[in-house]
Amino acid sequence: MEGIVVDNRRNMYFYARKDDQTKEQISTLSDLAERYGFTIVRDSSAANIIVSVGGDGAFLQAVRKTGFRQDCLYAGVSTSGRRSLYCDFHIDDLSSMIEAMTKEKIEVRRFPTIQVSVDNEASFLCLNEFSIRSGIIKTFVMDVYIDELHFEAFRGDGMIISTPTGSTAYNKSVGGAVVDPMLSCMQVSELASLNNNRFRTLGSSFILSEERKLRLEITQDGNDYPVMGLDNEALGVSHVKTVDLMMSDQVVKTVKLKDNSFWEKVKRSFL
Repeated sequence: MEGIVVDNRRNMYFYARKDDQTKEQISTLSDLAERYGFTIVRDSSAANIIVSVGGDGAFLQAVRKTGFRQDCLYAGVSTSGRRSLYCDFHIDDLSSMIEAMTKEKIEVRRFPTIQVSVDNEASFLCLNEFSIRSGIIKTFVMDVYIDELHFEAFRGDGMIISTPTGSTAYNKSVGGAVVDPMLSCMQVSELASLNNNRFRTLGSSFILSEERKLRLEITQDGNDYPVMGLDNEALGVSHVKTVDLMMSDQVVKTVKLKDNSFWEKVKRSFL
């Protein structure tokens, strides 16, 4: 955790859908922010506080569309029935927002991200996970390397490589472990791997430290248009040969409220 001086961060940008209901909600939030000395900006590059309004999906899009800014603070406002993993505020709970805005210092959490490089050219960041799946009804074949070690020849539907915060999402749905975001690591989970007398994979999720590098080498056997996902956004690249993944030194800074730690969120969401 670290402290951020709010007085040095007065330019606020709202990221949200453009429907009438959301516009009305943002108008209310804008009035509140301005009453406490914040300036609402229309260009995200001029902001040092970026607020998403919606849910976790909106938060992920806000971070991606504004370029994973390292010089600003992200905050999520939920419009659903409860706060969520990335949304520490609720649209109907203005008192929490006022408290965060008026304190001289607020705690923030630093969420790790994964750097993804496709064919040694395009490079991307992921806050939740990177996923790669077969684009056709055919087994997806990849050679998996950890650092320089050929670890396994994977055959199946695909793989998910998640961050600790992403471990509660797609990764958890396929049996992966929930990982504390204070650990900078990535988790690799299989999608319907093929295991029989001829083919063998590890058959379970595994976790790599921030010092490790993961490489996926895709066999060119007809899967020319794999389905790849960067968080909740599709990536369209054809004839992919290699995907390299490692923990990035870039983080996403979000507001930390005392009553909404990561494990409190996990308990609230799943127990």
